Amino acid sequence: MEFTIISAFLAGLLGSLHCVGMCGGVVSALSFGIDKQATQATRFSMLLSYNVGRISSYVVAGALLGGLSAFLVSQSSFEQFRQILKIISALFFIALGLYLSDWWAGLSKVEKLGVHLWKRISPIANKLIPVKTSHHAFILGLFWGWLPCGMVYSLLVGALSSGSVFQGGLIMLSFGIGTLPSMLLVGIFATRFSGWIKKSIIRQLAGGMVVLFGVFLFYQAIVSTA
Repeated sequence: MEFTIISAFLAGLLGSLHCVGMCGGVVSALSFGIDKQATQATRFSMLLSYNVGRISSYVVAGALLGGLSAFLVSQSSFEQFRQILKIISALFFIALGLYLSDWWAGLSKVEKLGVHLWKRISPIANKLIPVKTSHHAFILGLFWGWLPCGMVYSLLVGALSSGSVFQGGLIMLSFGIGTLPSMLLVGIFATRFSGWIKKSIIRQLAGGMVVLFGVFLFYQAIVSTA
């Protein structure tokens, strides 16, 4: 079974607690920074623009890695490598579930891989806060999409295994859409939703579901190599 678009969407949906932890502070700051006299439609437009920018960065990264794999797929040995990438991606999801549940923090070490790039990007992104327009919110999202994130990295491994620019971008688009509901909720309800989502039982339930999802992907990857 291929690393499907549905799999990417479910990964984003189940793992969105991690997104709230990584980006929730920015979204909350964006929400609190909006003029209190602004209409609900304006507030929603700015939050949506931020998330569209964030997801756009995911799509660009996925398309780039998909393009790389499209080039490599012409090599006779790459097909076997693709299967290995699927297994690695599944293991990332198992690690993510353990991380979300606070059972194992090993994924935090992977996130450090992108720290050097983020140090160059974050000063520019921070200058956009507080955000005053939807246009600026979109640009902030473009920058914040490159925040070091183990979950994003695991999906990018899936994009790399796709063998296609289009499929690589589509995998990351589906993942981003999966994260959208939680990110909009944390923006709209800010403190209340953030407090609820940080409860231990909620994190453990969501983390356990991500672990099971990762085990399923691992099984599918192993079967496809047999």
